[in-house]
Formats: sequence, structure tokens, C-alpha cells
Amino acid sequence: MKGKITIERELCKGCRFCVLACPEGVIRIDEEFNASGYFPASAANPDACNGCCLCAQMCPDIAITVWKE
Repeated sequence: MKGKITIERELCKGCRFCVLACPEGVIRIDEEFNASGYFPASAANPDACNGCCLCAQMCPDIAITVWKE
């Protein structure tokens, strides 16, 4: 199954929980900070997403949305 994620840059505080939870290595921490001064997560390899939703479940800021295709 194929998945797709979106990450709200301005909601993300860069806690890295999603990076640790993702079994496919889709997410990384960005090198540019957001308006709040945090280094947010971003989808570095979005084509590898399988739609498992582990990243969204781990996100304390509810900054990640996952769709299954």
C-alpha cells in the first residue's frame, strides 16, 4: 500500500519522535528553522511512505497527516 504524508512546518517543534517511529526512513529534520525557531520535520523521501501512520500517532503536536492511496 502506498501512503502520503504532509507535515505542518509551523506546528512542528522538531522533537524527532516521527523520525524514530518511521520504519521507512521517510522523515528527517530540516536544516532551516520555522517561524517559532524550531527545526521542523520534513518528508525527505516521500515516495517510500507506506501509509502506516506511526509518525502521525507519535506526533505530540498533531503536525502530521497521513493518507493511504
